Amino acid sequence: MNRRDFSTRFALTTLAGALPGLALAQGGPVEGRHYQKLGTPVPVAAGKIEVVEFFWYGCPHCFAFEPVVEAWTKQLPADVGFRRSHVAFRENTKTHQRSFFALEALGREAEFRPKIFNAIHQQRQQLDTADSMAAFLGKNGLDQAKFLEVYNSFSVQSKCQQAVKLSEAYRIDGVPAIGVGGRFLTSPSMAGQGAGENVALQQAVITANVLIDRVRGGKV
Repeated sequence: MNRRDFSTRFALTTLAGALPGLALAQGGPVEGRHYQKLGTPVPVAAGKIEVVEFFWYGCPHCFAFEPVVEAWTKQLPADVGFRRSHVAFRENTKTHQRSFFALEALGREAEFRPKIFNAIHQQRQQLDTADSMAAFLGKNGLDQAKFLEVYNSFSVQSKCQQAVKLSEAYRIDGVPAIGVGGRFLTSPSMAGQGAGENVALQQAVITANVLIDRVRGGKV
């Protein structure tokens, strides 16, 4: 979903054979088509290859991408560090962003992510205010007062500011998207151009795998 309308490393040969039209089956992803190389590299910490998924709880494409990302991240190599960063394109996304970082600070984000996704996309709950999110989380076993305390904390505010700067550095104008090593950006909409959504989602992680290999090999 883009800003304007707001709207595992898998076995590559297996996926390419199972999903016709994948970039790798056509000779590999192409810069400017399946991914972008950043003009200005994003600073990353030394050590592991940093991979960031940019997403929004309210994005239907992020909801569809979630099981693919979950399977992929469980099989990423040990030298890859994966994390999520919630975007803040408009007011309700800011609420969701603060909720994401509050839950992360409480060590409960992974637990509640599928519940939030399902509530928004299957049960049609908005959850776009702090109170509505707190009430929902309370019904699902989280201390509402503690959540709101962390939600309103300076540390969460700082995390949100850092996330906005990261999105800007990667020039994120739509989600879901994957940043690799501070050098590359891909997404289902880029990597899967002309393909159906299921193929595009798989193609995005295949392309990300190739970009990870390029960062690992110093081909940036």
